[in-house]
Amino acid sequence: MPDVDDIALLRKYADCNSESAFAEIVHRHINLVYSVALRYVDNSPDAQDVAQAVFIILAQKAASLSQRTILTGWLYETTRFTAMNFLTSKTRRQAREQKAYMESTLNDSNSENVWRQLEPLLEEAMIRLSEKERTLVALRFFENKSAAETAAVLGIQEWAAHKRAARAMEKLRKFFIKRGIASTTATLALAISANSVHAAPAVLAKATTASAFAKGAMASPSTLSLVKGALKIMAWSKAKTTIVVGLSVLLAVGTATITVKKIAAHRHEVWQEKFDLSVLDKVPAQANILASLPITIQSDLHVTGMRNEMALGLGESIPDLLTVAYGVGPAQLILTVPVPDGKYDFIANLTTGVEANQEALRQEIKKKFGLIGRRETIETNVLFLTVQSRNAAGLKPAAGQSTGSQGNDYYSAHNQSIPCLVGYLERSSGVAVIDQTGLTNNFDIDFKWDSTFEGLKQVLLDKLGLKLTLGRQSMEFVVVEKAN
Repeated sequence: MPDVDDIALLRKYADCNSESAFAEIVHRHINLVYSVALRYVDNSPDAQDVAQAVFIILAQKAASLSQRTILTGWLYETTRFTAMNFLTSKTRRQAREQKAYMESTLNDSNSENVWRQLEPLLEEAMIRLSEKERTLVALRFFENKSAAETAAVLGIQEWAAHKRAARAMEKLRKFFIKRGIASTTATLALAISANSVHAAPAVLAKATTASAFAKGAMASPSTLSLVKGALKIMAWSKAKTTIVVGLSVLLAVGTATITVKKIAAHRHEVWQEKFDLSVLDKVPAQANILASLPITIQSDLHVTGMRNEMALGLGESIPDLLTVAYGVGPAQLILTVPVPDGKYDFIANLTTGVEANQEALRQEIKKKFGLIGRRETIETNVLFLTVQSRNAAGLKPAAGQSTGSQGNDYYSAHNQSIPCLVGYLERSSGVAVIDQTGLTNNFDIDFKWDSTFEGLKQVLLDKLGLKLTLGRQSMEFVVVEKAN
């Protein structure tokens, strides 16, 4: 069942214009909204502006929210959209990034110090969860509801709430491990529960209620600008989600209509069947992005490779597609808008060169997902990859076909270049990696590691003779925004 009390209050406000009902909603949720905003914008005045904007949006949309709305989840998502809109400024991102860098130098296992390490990265980690998982985490660990209370709000059994919470915590734990923050799920849950929501400034609830009740008439210009920007992002995100879900339904359900039959007949391409780069020379020249086949999703396959300036990828996320299309590493993407979940296969085998293939993929991403990127130079934390010892046993000269696979704790690549390894290191560390090895040949590389950043550094040194060193450098980033 939905949170009946919240929705009843919202209906009372929408139907009777009850200020007391809206004030109670603000009182219940202001700390959550303020705390999430604070993690994004990193200072109290701006977090207060974001919080006021969120409740103004709630006041404007109260009549249109359904009885099944879980208000905690809705407020969390709206805060995220509003804060991301705020963070489009380079200087704000740099300040937030520098805090994350400073906090990441800590390495203590107690919950207080774990929180100091993970706080600057928590909202980035939350993006990796599905919307349903984010709602559950917000209920269970931000608002500290019991498993029974969480289950009641979500309309599921208590055992299911326990299971889903454990699964979400494990996903977060793996994310933080890749960022060098080692913790058990229990310590992580304790740290988030104890620290994720702070008391908002005493005057904020009253000011927010008055501003929202007046539909923003009493708000500052900066707050109203946030409202306008967030509403645009929310409308765009909803439209894109509807398009993607609708397309998925058309592809999955065989009906008698001619349109669906035509789509169904072309939903399976030969280049999607298995990862084989030789197919790039065999199929017609094209740039295409399709939803991954069920077998690819079930096997958790995600791999991209290049051959003769052409590219093929299976089971990749939209951020993965963006890195290929814009020719940057995963750590050089800045997402200012939400992107659809899901796995996709892509091919770009135009014979006119790598730039033509990248441009064609960019156009496909714009057409199918409404996303574009603009380039921006920012001073940032980086990892320098250098050769520490030559002729290491694990860095073998390439032999045979170009193949590869990778996971959270292993990397296997045959006849692949060092830039392919660099891409994996960026995805694993979350930091841009600068290749200073000077190695231009292809290699056969296989290694496993213990899923910690220190473990990754050590295996690179021991097996490949390569060293990762932390530093700072100006780099080109791609800021991903919605297309006009």
